[in-house]
Amino acid sequence: MNPAPSKEGLRGGRRCEMNELRREPITGRWIITYLDRIPAVKDFKIESNEKKGQATCPFCWGKEDQTPPEILVHRKYGAPNTANWTLRVVSNKFPALRIEGDLNKDGMGVFDKMNGIGAHEVIIETPDHFKDTADLAYQEAEEVVWAYVSRSLDLRRDKRFKYILIFKNYGKIAGASLEHCHSQLIALPIVPKRVQEELDGAKQYYDYKERCVFCDMIREEQDEKERVIYEDGKVIAYCPYVSRFPYEVWIMPKKHASDLTGLDRDTVP
Repeated sequence: MNPAPSKEGLRGGRRCEMNELRREPITGRWIITYLDRIPAVKDFKIESNEKKGQATCPFCWGKEDQTPPEILVHRKYGAPNTANWTLRVVSNKFPALRIEGDLNKDGMGVFDKMNGIGAHEVIIETPDHFKDTADLAYQEAEEVVWAYVSRSLDLRRDKRFKYILIFKNYGKIAGASLEHCHSQLIALPIVPKRVQEELDGAKQYYDYKERCVFCDMIREEQDEKERVIYEDGKVIAYCPYVSRFPYEVWIMPKKHASDLTGLDRDTVP
């Protein structure tokens, strides 16, 4: 059973409203509307991406009390919510969506909305304040991937959620608010329009050719070898033939799987 529904929560000793999801009636796209947004802590200056230091960073060892309690942790030894961890997953302190409550849908004339039910988590990828994802050792990077898998498997059991998005903002201009290496996970009660379009297109391709379009694309890229950036026995990385923006790269497993939870440790490089 889900916790009792709530339209409000406490933040900084005061009441705050839950965000909403609103549907645009022409395109059918859903957006998250922030009804009570408090700006997150900012580490970056636009003119510089140089890291400032760890003295006030809530993601460093010894600052565990400055984040919500850990949901998932890889710790060498010690008590929960203390140092000596190699990876932590915590709830976002300023969540776009909240996990508490029932999902309620409502309408106002041509407009549709629902309360901001979902999950918003932060994956702190390393205790080292000065490491970026590209600096992680193989085992550290593997831990991050399996944290994604573990949290996705857990959240997909919640019938309120329809889609899980994992993303990473790198630098101030990309929207990062803290410089310590981390990524984020959001579980949504809807399937985003673009994702639904991709699913529909893949199904239409399969209905017509009885083959997976993604597997066919991998074979095409392997044959042409013009856009392949990296390939081994498990994965292939390439620039798509129809790129939406500069430097777009697709990383595809060679094993047929619909998402990360369909992969195993022999598949992840």
